[in-house]
Amino acid sequence: MSISIYNTLTRKKELFQTIEPGKVLMYVCGPTVYDSCHIGHARSAVVFDVISRYLKTQAYDVVYVRNFTDIDDKIINRAAEIGMDPKELADKYIAEFYRDMDALQVERASFEPRVTEHIDDVIQLVEKLLAKKVAYVVDGDVFFAVETYDAYGKLSNRRLEDMDPGARVEVDPRKHNPYDFILWKSAKPGEPSWTSPWGKGRPGWHIECSAMSARYLGKTFDIHGGGRDLIFPHHENEIAQSEAGHDREFVRYWIHNGFVNIDKEKMSKSLGNFRLVKDVVQQYHSEVIRLFLLSKQYRKPIDFNQTSMETSRTALDRIYALLLRIDAIIAGKEIPAKAQEDMPFWKKFCHAMDDDFNTANGIAVIFNAVRHANRIMDENETGTISRNVLISLSVVKREILRMGAVLGIGGDVPEAYFHTRRESILTKETMDANVIEKLITDRELARQEKDWERADQIREQLASMNIVLKDHPDGTHWEIKS
Repeated sequence: MSISIYNTLTRKKELFQTIEPGKVLMYVCGPTVYDSCHIGHARSAVVFDVISRYLKTQAYDVVYVRNFTDIDDKIINRAAEIGMDPKELADKYIAEFYRDMDALQVERASFEPRVTEHIDDVIQLVEKLLAKKVAYVVDGDVFFAVETYDAYGKLSNRRLEDMDPGARVEVDPRKHNPYDFILWKSAKPGEPSWTSPWGKGRPGWHIECSAMSARYLGKTFDIHGGGRDLIFPHHENEIAQSEAGHDREFVRYWIHNGFVNIDKEKMSKSLGNFRLVKDVVQQYHSEVIRLFLLSKQYRKPIDFNQTSMETSRTALDRIYALLLRIDAIIAGKEIPAKAQEDMPFWKKFCHAMDDDFNTANGIAVIFNAVRHANRIMDENETGTISRNVLISLSVVKREILRMGAVLGIGGDVPEAYFHTRRESILTKETMDANVIEKLITDRELARQEKDWERADQIREQLASMNIVLKDHPDGTHWEIKS
C-alpha cells in the first residue's frame, strides 16, 4: 500500500505516511452556516468524503472531523437582516446542510463540532498565545502578531514584505502589522457573546479551527483539507497560531480542491450564477452529481454546465445498464465460489486512487470494466453460459460495486435507478421503432467489424432506453422491459 498526496505546503507529491500506523487523522473546514450550500461546497464535501471512504478500504482507521462555524459576522448580519436570532439561523442552515449532504450521499464525519460548543478551547489557546507573547490585546480584541512567526506565508508561498495591506485583509490602525489577525473579537451591543479574560466577545474565524482540531485530533495530525480559497488567509493563519501556540508541526499534508465554475465563469452572487445544492438535486440524480464532481482530478477546476451534467447522466446510465444486464444473466443461477479472485479492475482502480486520489482515472477503470463485461456477454449470447463466464461476470460486478462504493455511485438497485429515469425512457406510445431498428443494425455492423467498443456503447444506449435485446439465429429481436 503506497499512497502519494500532493501537499500544498511543499507543492509536490509526497508518500503518505501517517503519524500513527494504520490511523488517519483528518480535519476539513466545514461551512459557515448563514446561507444555503452551493455546488462549490458540494465538491469539497464529496471530494473529502471519497478520500475518507478510500482510506477506509485501505485498512486505515479514519478519524474525520468537519466543523460548523455557527457564530460569525456573516451569521450575525444575516440574522439581523431577516429578524432572526443568530442561533436560530445557524440551526436552520445546519439542518439544511445535512439535508443537502444526505441527498448527495455524503457520509457523516466522525465528529462535526460547532464553534459555540468549544468556546473554552478557544479561550485556552488564546491565553497560551498571549503567554508566549505572540498575541496582544487592544480594547478587548486579541490579535495574533504575524511578525513573531518567522514562517508566516509558507503555505500560500507569500512573504509579508511583498503583501499589499488592504488587498485581502481589513486595515485596522490598532494592529502592530496590517496582517495581524483577530483571535478574539469583543462584542458589540446586542451581539451574542461569551465571557473571557479580555471581556465579553466571541472567537475569530481562524482560531476556531485550531482549537477544535487540537481537541479532536491532537496538536499534530495527518491531513487538513478544504477549498483552494481557504489557503490564504484562513489556513495560513491556522498554521501560524497553531505552531506558535504548540511549538510543533501543525499538519503533515495539506489538501485543497479546485473551484467549480459555471459555464466557464467563476461562480459568484454578483453574476447571479450560483447553483444551490438543493436545486441541483431536484434536476439530477445524486449519483450523477457525484460522478460529475469526481470526473476531474480534485485539484483541477471543473465546469458545471448542461453538457457536462448530461454526459455524467449518460455515463451513469451505462453503469446501471451493465449491472442490469449482468443481473438478468446470472439471475437464478448458482454462481460457483472462487477461492482466489484476481480482481484486476479493483487493483487498477486502487493504483489510480493511490496517485493523489485521482478519481478521473478511477472512473476510467470502471468503464473499462463495463466494456469488458459487455464484451463477455456479447460473445456468449447465443450459447449456454459456462461456469467460467458466470464466475467472470459475478467478479466484475463485485469489482464495479466495490469501486462504485468508494465514489458513492452504483449503489442503487438498477431497476429502481431506471424507474427514477422514467422521463427519459421510451414507452410503447412514444417510441420510434425506426430509431431502435437503426441502432440494432449499427450494433450488428460494429460486431461484424469487431468494433466491440462501439457495439457495447449501442447496447448500453438501448438498455438505458429500457430496450432488451434477444439475439437469435434469425437475427436480433428487441422488446421493452416490463
